[in-house]
Amino acid sequence: MSKQLQDAYIVAATRTPIGKSHRGFFRHTRPDDLLVAALRGALAQVPTLDPAAIEDAIIGCAMPEGPQGLNMARIGTLLAGLPNTVGGITVNRFCASGLSAIQMAADRIRVGEADVMIAGGAESMSMVPMSGFSPSFNPSIFERDENVGIAYGMGLTAEKVAQQWKVSRERQDAFALASHQKALAAQAAGEFDAETTPVEITERTPDLATGEVRISTRTVNRDEGARPDTSLEGLGRLKPVFAAKGSVTAGNSSQTSDGAGALILASERAVREHNLQPLARFVSFASRGVPPEIMGIGPVAAIPAALKSAGLQLGDIDWIELNEAFAAQALAVIDTVGLDAAKVNPMGGAIALGHPLGATGAIRAATVVHALRRRQMKYGMLTMCVGTGQGAAGIFERV
Repeated sequence: MSKQLQDAYIVAATRTPIGKSHRGFFRHTRPDDLLVAALRGALAQVPTLDPAAIEDAIIGCAMPEGPQGLNMARIGTLLAGLPNTVGGITVNRFCASGLSAIQMAADRIRVGEADVMIAGGAESMSMVPMSGFSPSFNPSIFERDENVGIAYGMGLTAEKVAQQWKVSRERQDAFALASHQKALAAQAAGEFDAETTPVEITERTPDLATGEVRISTRTVNRDEGARPDTSLEGLGRLKPVFAAKGSVTAGNSSQTSDGAGALILASERAVREHNLQPLARFVSFASRGVPPEIMGIGPVAAIPAALKSAGLQLGDIDWIELNEAFAAQALAVIDTVGLDAAKVNPMGGAIALGHPLGATGAIRAATVVHALRRRQMKYGMLTMCVGTGQGAAGIFERV
């Protein structure tokens, strides 16, 4: 006899500010410390919840090695001061790692295996490079033409999408400019405030005159990627970086970044028991595969599947967070699926705000949850392409 699924509710959702990798304010901040900040921020949103009621933490990370290896999820929960009884597992679906963590946590609740779960993601692209420290491809990838796309760089896949879907350089640059403009407007209006947990960072500066190291602290509370000086003229002057005669540039691609996000999910029973206020209900999730060489088109396959699972139509979705890995693939997805551009990334996306890989799903989920409440909208969707040819999509409902 089949058992009816129970609902999983998001009762807390937050993220750190997003810093530019290598030169930004988190360049010396460990990813597990970013995770700790996000976890503590999420816990602060639910003061009536006994931390001992949390059963497990599922944390996404696209490159789980170096300072974000050694099962960062478990280490992060302990460093955040959670009880030893709270477990932790780190999961990897590349760019959809954070969203997959949410889906896994929700599913544990939906099937009745847990009542309170943590989900999130953390990534430092300052400390761990895009493909990790020592990538090693299976040699058989290069023995068959259909597998070579697995080894393609993300930028080359974006070029292939731009060519196949006929997305012009002009459209890509205009999309990138709009991302910056929307992000700056949202920052000025304070629309990110409810979802953002400020982070205190320590900076050490050598004093050459005295030979001492000056230590100072400051608090960061705003994403640093959006640029007010971005213009079509400036974007147009940038050269392609992945193909000599291509159209994908640093300006119309997502920024490499550092950041973390965390959500707390609870069953209806836990909501009543701990006097929690649900922010949203987790509705559905889908992941689908596409050819690796055109990985950016992944949401085209995932979005219809997530809608079908939710019993919804595209027109029912009020807010769409489409991760802007590249303007080329974002525009191709918008065109192919028929997304309403006015609903897509109303506060800017990864081109302006940054894309800390495995953390992005959790970060943008926090954006969706708080935007639905602020705008009094019903359904929101988060979707992204995934390296090696996947797409993922998750749907949330304001309650």
